[in-house]
Amino acid sequence: MDDFEKHLNEKLHNAEFKVHWDDVEAEYHFIRSLIKARNAAGLTQRQLADRTGIGQAILSRIETGKANPSVFTLQKLAKGMGKKLIIDFK
Repeated sequence: MDDFEKHLNEKLHNAEFKVHWDDVEAEYHFIRSLIKARNAAGLTQRQLADRTGIGQAILSRIETGKANPSVFTLQKLAKGMGKKLIIDFK
């Protein structure tokens, strides 16, 4: 368990924080997965932007949670990283 997860587990004991976390958890995991996949592919934001035709500034906004990409955009990003997009409901 990393430091973030330890801190998060402590904060989740606070009911007000938990309500907010429940609202943003999926977005956090998506952003973390995107950045992890890009790094695993050995790509900078600029390189991924060049591969996909998605502007680097837009990619930066997606990775910071300031943009909500369409499924089409997510598919382009996945392909640019040599991956397949899979969306799953649990």
